[in-house]
Amino acid sequence: MREEEQNLFGNAGLEQEAPRPLADRLRPASLGEVAGQQHLLGGDGALTRMLASGQLPSLILWGPPGTGKTTIARLLAAETKLAFVQLSAILSGVQDLRKAFAEAEARRSSGKGTLLFVDEVHRFDRRQQDAFLPHVEAGTVTLVGATTENPSFALNPALLSRTQVLTLKRLADDALEALLSRAEALVRPLPLTEAGRAALIGLADGDGRALLTLTETLLSLPEPDAPLGPDALASVLQRRAPSFDKEAHYDLASVLQKSIRGSDTDAALYWCARMLEGGEDPRFVLRRLTVIASEDVGNADPAALPLVIAARQAYEALGDPEGHHAIGQAVAYLASAPKSNAAYKALKAARRVVREEGSLPPPKHALNAPTRLMKAEGYGAGYEYDHDAQGGHAGLGYLPDGMERRTFYDPAGRGAEGKIKERLAWYAARRAAREQG
Repeated sequence: MREEEQNLFGNAGLEQEAPRPLADRLRPASLGEVAGQQHLLGGDGALTRMLASGQLPSLILWGPPGTGKTTIARLLAAETKLAFVQLSAILSGVQDLRKAFAEAEARRSSGKGTLLFVDEVHRFDRRQQDAFLPHVEAGTVTLVGATTENPSFALNPALLSRTQVLTLKRLADDALEALLSRAEALVRPLPLTEAGRAALIGLADGDGRALLTLTETLLSLPEPDAPLGPDALASVLQRRAPSFDKEAHYDLASVLQKSIRGSDTDAALYWCARMLEGGEDPRFVLRRLTVIASEDVGNADPAALPLVIAARQAYEALGDPEGHHAIGQAVAYLASAPKSNAAYKALKAARRVVREEGSLPPPKHALNAPTRLMKAEGYGAGYEYDHDAQGGHAGLGYLPDGMERRTFYDPAGRGAEGKIKERLAWYAARRAAREQG
């Protein structure tokens, strides 16, 4: 709908008669009414300082759904006396962008600027994102893009270099409580017990729009005979899964691994539960646990890797939800096990040496000699069968000829690696004694 048509509709008073969602009816009229985001909108907030300076740069608002990105963009336009134009990257293409830029040019020639708000800006491809560059640079538009995905990965570096990224946080419980109070003041008190009210806020999972949608559903129902507690609330409202998007997929996998590495068993189980409750594929969780078993537990507890592999097999045999028990067992085992990344570091170090020193030949005694020529060349000469040697170790070394002895694997000494460390020291002593003659 064109701007003049919107104005005619509003001037006729028809807009107020149209049905409006509760979230729209409670939309803040000023930045001071926005719930949460005090790090941006408080007295020393980034946006507050920008507005006080009289300079509003192009922005990328990055944050979870329902945290006020669209509302803030609208209010920024009002505060700076810019025309507000909104596009959705899902519904718009290059033609829509060209039209918006042409209209912004026309406004500029009459002395009025334009704030172009692009929702889901990360959904534009590289060519569409590049279309913003000359208009942002020339000041034809002040771009405010909204995204739920990490701009570092979702947006072109060229566009990022011309904008300032502001991070919005999921709404805390006190901000959600303030939204509920505003809804009650507008409509009527909610029929909830104190525990039911806390449960409703929990269902919103930091999403203000979701909270108001749930509230609107609750207010549309007949008045109950008694205030609703958590169980009664669950029977009338469909449970909403915790927030879990592509970015959370990687963030939660990272914090799960760090919790296990840090031996915080309770935290590891919590983050695993967050992933599963949010709809993550259990197979992805199990793949990550397999990595952790080798990278972080390693030979400090050699049973960790086969246990995780067994958990993967158990999940495939049992499916959901029974297979989740095996996942929980694996998480608890890994988090409480002794830790060592010595084997992980050893392979990295060995690969680095291979890259640096190239394809050095193996020692002749380690090579088979199936032909007379190979025997004549010294293949196999001096080899001793370790099983026949004292202690099952002949003291031979097997690094390439001419390579200085390197120590790649240095056991941490924790858990089973304590014994491994002692054994490796004995092997090293045997080799040294043999070399000394």
